[in-house]
Amino acid sequence: MAYRTLLYEKAGRIARIVLNRPERLNAISLDMPDELERAVAEANADGDVRAIILKGAGRAFCAGFDLSPGLLTGPPMGEWDPTDDYLLTTTLARKFMSLWYSRKPTIAQVHGWCVAGGTDMVLCSDIIIAAED
Repeated sequence: MAYRTLLYEKAGRIARIVLNRPERLNAISLDMPDELERAVAEANADGDVRAIILKGAGRAFCAGFDLSPGLLTGPPMGEWDPTDDYLLTTTLARKFMSLWYSRKPTIAQVHGWCVAGGTDMVLCSDIIIAAED
């Protein structure tokens, strides 16, 4: 399966899901949550895979959501609507929770920066291994 924001690698019985936007410190794009959910499903469907490792490419795990100008295009937001906010956050949370509900153990391999939405993914993993570098 092809991914735009992730790499999916399999080595023996380990599936590695790599956040692959190192030029943006692996900031979460609009596609990344969907792709993460698909990659976890791919690992779960593979009978040879026994564990899933989630990591970031480059010098950071994840810098949170990408707030670059132009990324969040669409009509002006206008007045804040808590219902819309709730729907957005719960939709994204369900995609990250694919790690939590995975039938295979999930390990977050965290290095460098891991902030904001990046912590959502990490906290949905079964095991977290972190290093400053």
